[in-house]
Amino acid sequence: MHGWFCREVLPLERALTHYIRRNLRDPDAVTDVRQEIYERALLGARRDLPINTQAYLYTIARNLLINTARRAQIVSIEHVAELEDVRHEVDMLETERHLNARDELRRAMAALEQLPPRCREVVRLRKVEGYTTRETADHLGVGIDTIEKQLTNGMRAIADFMLGGSGRIKRPAANTARAETSSSATPAKDVP
Repeated sequence: MHGWFCREVLPLERALTHYIRRNLRDPDAVTDVRQEIYERALLGARRDLPINTQAYLYTIARNLLINTARRAQIVSIEHVAELEDVRHEVDMLETERHLNARDELRRAMAALEQLPPRCREVVRLRKVEGYTTRETADHLGVGIDTIEKQLTNGMRAIADFMLGGSGRIKRPAANTARAETSSSATPAKDVP
C-alpha cells in the first residue's frame, strides 16, 4: 500500500491541490482538506486498491468538498435555539426592568406629591432640578439649615412611602412647635 500511495497518489498532488483551491472557499484549509483526502484514500485502499487511482482520488475530493460546503452552510439547530433563548431572556429582563423602573418612578412621584408644599419644592429643586443647597436657599429665600432639614425630612418620607409606609413626615414632638413658628416667621416667596 505504501508503494501504491507513493507511485500512484503523490504524483497527482499538484493537480489535486489546484482542484481543491478552485473549489474551496477557505484557502487556509487547502492543506487540511488534501490530507483528509489522502487519509480517506488510504482507508479505502486497505480493502482493495482502485483500478483508476486518479478517478478514485478526485471522487473522494469532490465528495469531501461537497460535505465541507454543506457543513459550512448548515447552522446547528441547537445553536440557533440557544441564541434565541438568550435573546428572549435579555429582552424579557430588559422589559421587566423598564416596567419596574416606571413603577418605582410613579411611586416616587406619588410620594413627592404627598409632601408639604415647601418640603416638596426643596426636594424637587435639589434632587430633580439639581440645584445646590445654596441655590435652593437663595431661590426660596430661606436659610441653608432649613433646606437641609426639609430635604432630610422629605427624603425620609419618600423612602418610607417607597417601602410601603405612609410617607408622612415624622417630626419629634419638641421640634414640631419650633418648626411651625419658624416656618410662619419666614415669609414665603412665590415660586415660579
